Amino acid sequence: MKNFIYFLGALCIALAAAFFIQSWLTRFEDPGYVLIGLGHWSLETSVVVFAIAQIIGFFMLYMFFRLLGALFRLPSKIKHKGKNIKFNRSQEALIAGLIDSAEGNWEKAEKVLIKHASNSGAPLLHYLTAAKAAQSRGAIEKRDEYLRKATEQSGETDIAVGLTQAELHLSANQFDQALETLIKLHSIDSGHASILKLLHQTYQRVGDWEGLRKLIPSLHQNKVLMEAEVKLLESETFSSLLKQAAERGNAEDIQQLWKTVPEHVQSLQGISTIYYAAMIEVGAGERVEDEIAKSIVKQWDETLLVLYASIRSKDYPKQLQTAEQWLAVHSSSAILLRVLGNISIKCKQMEKAEQYLTKSVGIEPTVATYQLLGDVLTEKGDKDKAGDSYKKGLELASSEVVNRVEGIVG
Repeated sequence: MKNFIYFLGALCIALAAAFFIQSWLTRFEDPGYVLIGLGHWSLETSVVVFAIAQIIGFFMLYMFFRLLGALFRLPSKIKHKGKNIKFNRSQEALIAGLIDSAEGNWEKAEKVLIKHASNSGAPLLHYLTAAKAAQSRGAIEKRDEYLRKATEQSGETDIAVGLTQAELHLSANQFDQALETLIKLHSIDSGHASILKLLHQTYQRVGDWEGLRKLIPSLHQNKVLMEAEVKLLESETFSSLLKQAAERGNAEDIQQLWKTVPEHVQSLQGISTIYYAAMIEVGAGERVEDEIAKSIVKQWDETLLVLYASIRSKDYPKQLQTAEQWLAVHSSSAILLRVLGNISIKCKQMEKAEQYLTKSVGIEPTVATYQLLGDVLTEKGDKDKAGDSYKKGLELASSEVVNRVEGIVG
C-alpha cells in the first residue's frame, strides 16, 4: 500500500510537470526544436516533445530503480517477517507454558517452552520455567540441562539464574549443590535479600549452625527477618552450637563459644541453662557451680536446681549449705527438697537425706524422689520401708504410662 501511494504520487508529479512545460512552451510562436546526432543517425523533434519525453523517462527510471531496490530488500524483509512470526509464537508459547506450569501440566509446559526458547526475546524465562517443570515431574537430568542452557544465555554471574538453581536444588534436598551456588552468589552480592534468605534456609536444613552464626548479622542488617525472628534464630543457633560443643566433650571449647555469644542472647531464657548443662555433661560442672547458684538466687529456676544437684562438686558440704539457704524462701518446693536430699546423700548424711526426701514426696510424689528415698532407706538397712518406697515409685511410673497412652488414644 505504501509503495502504491509512492507510485501514484510520482506519476502525478510527472504529469503535472509535463503539462506545465507543454503549456509554457506553447506560448511562444516558435518554441524551437531539438536535434540529436549519433553517427549516421539523427533525431529531430520539438522542444515540447523532448521535454515531455525527458520527464516521462525520468519517471520510468525512477520507478525502475525503486523496483530494483525493493527486489534487493525482499529477502531480508521475508527473513525479518519470519523472525517476527517466530517471536510472536515464542511469546504465545511462554504464556502457554506458564499457564500449564501453574495448572500442573509439567510435561506439556516443558515441551512448549523448550520448542520456542531459541526464538524468544526472553529465553531465560523459557529455560528457567522449563527447569522447574522438569523437576516437578522428576526429570532431574533434564532440569540440569535447562539450567545449563540458561547459564549459557546469561553467564555464571546472573543472580536470577543462580537463585532459581539454588531453589530447585534446595527443594530436591540437594543441599551441597544449593550451598555451592548460594555461596558463589553471596560473594557477588552480599546484601541481596533473596540470597540471604535461601542461605539461611539451607544452613538450617543441613544443621550448619556455625554458618548461620556468621550469617545472622547480615540477616539483621538487611532486614531479611523481623526482629523477633532474628532473636528466635539467635537462640536456636547458639543453643545448637553449645550442644555440639558438649558432644565434642571439650570444656574449653564450650567456654570459648560462650564468650562469643552476645550478651542479649545470653540473657534469653534457657540459653544459660544449656551452657551450664553442657559444662556439667563434659565433667566441668565445678567451673560453673557458683554461676548457677547466683542465677538461682537472681531468678528462681527449678531446672537450674536440678543441674546444680548434678554437679560433681569438690565440696559437697558447701554445696549443701548453699542450697539450704534457699529453704527460707522456697520451703514448699518439692524439687528443692529432692535436690537437698540428693546432695545430702553425696555428703553421706542419710538421716538428713531421708527427712528432705520424705518431705518432698509429701508435697509432690515423683518417681525420681521415691527412687532416691528407697536408696537412702536401703543404705540405712531399712529394707521394708525401702521396698515400699520402690513399690510406690513403680506404681507412680505405671500410672504415668497409662495416662500417656490414654491421652494418645483419646
